[in-house]
Amino acid sequence: MSTLVPLLVTLPLLGAGMALIAGRHRKTQVAVSVTTLSATLAIALVLLFAVDASDQPLAVSVGGWPIPLGIVLYVDRLAALLVVISSVVLLAVLLFSVGQGAADGDDDTPVSIFHPSYLILSAGIFTAFIAGDLFNLYVGFEILLVASYVLITLGSTESRIRTGVVYIVVSLVSSILFLAAIAMIYGALGTVNMAQLSDRMGELPPDVQLVLHLMLLLAFSIKAAVFPLSFWLPDSYPTAPAPVTAVFAGLLTKVGVYALIRTETQIFRDSDVNFMLMIVALATMIVGVLGALAQAELKRILSFTLVSHIGYMVFGLAIATEAAIGATIYYTVHHIVVQTTLFLAIGLIERRAGSTSILRVRGLMRAAPVIAVLYFIPAINLGGLPPFSGFIGKYGLFDAAAEVGTPIMIVLIVGGIVTSLLTLYALMRAWNLAFWREEEDSAETEARIGYLGSAPAAGVQTERRVIPRIMTAATAGMVVVTLALTVFAGPLYAVCARVGATLLEPISVVQVEQGVEE
Repeated sequence: MSTLVPLLVTLPLLGAGMALIAGRHRKTQVAVSVTTLSATLAIALVLLFAVDASDQPLAVSVGGWPIPLGIVLYVDRLAALLVVISSVVLLAVLLFSVGQGAADGDDDTPVSIFHPSYLILSAGIFTAFIAGDLFNLYVGFEILLVASYVLITLGSTESRIRTGVVYIVVSLVSSILFLAAIAMIYGALGTVNMAQLSDRMGELPPDVQLVLHLMLLLAFSIKAAVFPLSFWLPDSYPTAPAPVTAVFAGLLTKVGVYALIRTETQIFRDSDVNFMLMIVALATMIVGVLGALAQAELKRILSFTLVSHIGYMVFGLAIATEAAIGATIYYTVHHIVVQTTLFLAIGLIERRAGSTSILRVRGLMRAAPVIAVLYFIPAINLGGLPPFSGFIGKYGLFDAAAEVGTPIMIVLIVGGIVTSLLTLYALMRAWNLAFWREEEDSAETEARIGYLGSAPAAGVQTERRVIPRIMTAATAGMVVVTLALTVFAGPLYAVCARVGATLLEPISVVQVEQGVEE
């Protein structure tokens, strides 16, 4: 079974090479990309069932080099689950982009560049999830970041180049911090293998541990868009093409969250910065959602809610109990799917209405009822209405916090509830203005929300375009996946709970070596 593990990285890389060779043969590139991601999804499902049934991780030492000299690929429940969810999202967004490319040609997403870059991005995401050491986690980040630099500037418009430069500079700063921390850890402990670091970190003086800990926290918090290091995200994501924005919003920040979860629970479990994380989580939730309320452009609203809901994940991580970590994993899976779905739905709105400004878009309930449904379901899910997965995840976090019962936990619960209500308000206000408002209501409505007229990008208008069926089908498929998170919440939450239980146990070097041998 362990022989399947390297395929999670090699298949997308091989697919990228084949797509690049295919050049401008659109159908060939599409076939290669869809086949590659479908095969990766199938392999990830097999690995998830295998590691969950056996209760043992799978580890592969690339090239046969012994630990810690070789590159170790490590697949436990957490890694396998996130690879499965990522594969689903990447495949759905790819199909969405295929429809957009077929309708628009190379105007927005040049096919010869898009498909190879997209598959390299996928390889980077998978590498980060299954890396068994910090350096190869860094390599995974750099692979996906290099691809993201290309994708975020597709079309070479002025706004994309400008925001792309900010994104690149911020990403490079984060990478430099991460690499410096890796060098210091290696100098102090003689290894960057996570299993060995889990055993050896306690040998260092507490002040040295704290410095190393804070450096990694800072690097990963930039990548995860944790406040106040989230300033770059609301301006960077909305300018990219719709499929690029969707996959960035759903996955890239979650790779940073994954790195936080992995290092906090298994490397620095004895270094207590949980109170600081609680304050940061509360600030991220509140500041993010207040930013969303001040926006008049749908992509910017969602970008700020993206920042806000990262706070829930940091909240669960700061609680640091098995129940809280399990709820955090479930909420992360929920947010990957729901956030991606909402950005795809907004891509449909932009094509149908020619704008994503809630001051300009109106009457879509009558003109495009299917799009109305595709936006409404994930919107109320993100807002946390029962019985959807957003409510289940938040309830799990609040319940875990209530079990601890300290005053700061009560404050965080209240902050989380307020954030959820404000998220629902921001998304439903957009729903009311874009879908229910008719032409004759415009003067009265704009008088009531005139303060939004000065919001960024509120006046942007583009041409209306035809919506290919495959774009609608891909978005509808993602809506079905969001509903599946609710329908199958029981078994999925049980898997996440098992992840939470195992993450708080130290990684055993012997266990990893046994996985390699098997």
